[in-house]
Amino acid sequence: MQQRTIGDVAVGAIGLGAMPMSIEGRPDGERSIGTIHAALDAGVTLIDTADAYHVGADEVGHNETLVATALARYGGDTSDVLVATKGGHLRPGDGRWTQNGDPAYLKQAAKESAQRLGVESIGLYQFHRPDPAVPYADSVGALAELLDEGVIRMAGISNANPEQIREANEVLGGRLVSVQNQFSPAFRSSLPELELCAELGIAFLPWSPLGGISRAATLGGHGAAFEEVARERGVSPQRVALAWQLALATVVVPIPGASRPESILDSAQAPALVLTPEEVARLS
Repeated sequence: MQQRTIGDVAVGAIGLGAMPMSIEGRPDGERSIGTIHAALDAGVTLIDTADAYHVGADEVGHNETLVATALARYGGDTSDVLVATKGGHLRPGDGRWTQNGDPAYLKQAAKESAQRLGVESIGLYQFHRPDPAVPYADSVGALAELLDEGVIRMAGISNANPEQIREANEVLGGRLVSVQNQFSPAFRSSLPELELCAELGIAFLPWSPLGGISRAATLGGHGAAFEEVARERGVSPQRVALAWQLALATVVVPIPGASRPESILDSAQAPALVLTPEEVARLS
């Protein structure tokens, strides 16, 4: 099946995961904005955010507002930048993460996200995490309505299994464009979802593709083979990890998190690192 695209970034590219700029241990606002600007300067055209990327219960949408501010202050052209945000996952402010897949809530959350992002229509809106208290089809149905109403231009899902991917695509009438699941050298259990996305031509966006904020330095403790290839290639193991993911399928768009310009500048060079079939097999 011909691959679908998400803007111009669905083939051989990476995105920027902006989450680390708004949660615990986040940097100051100026460094975060500098990181986003560095990503844009490096040619990154996908920025991933969510209304739940914040710390206190009184700052819902912190990351969306930060991204909007960075784009507004950027001196270059941002017309090709796709901002992807998510709804349905909440942080009440007491350290917990909860879900709300109620269709009415999702529709209101999307409209509030659009306001924070300063757009009339959100480029890509994704249902953040299934809510066991709400039928999955009902939650995804809210995305279908948001598409029909023009509140969002594209719809995706996150943290989904193969059955939910197929169900979501059916509910959306074949308009599902992305699946955002955890995937990295240390976390490979989403490989069936990646392969299904490749089969259906749906973009697969690995989150925490380097193993997570606190474990990226060691690729989640599973970086030995990646370190070997990195030494042979004269690049960082992180760049090798992203290049490996890109090599698995043309629908893969890793979204490494970053809170420093140096991190995203290294990651942004991953598409230029073309691994041999032998290297891919060795890493896989």
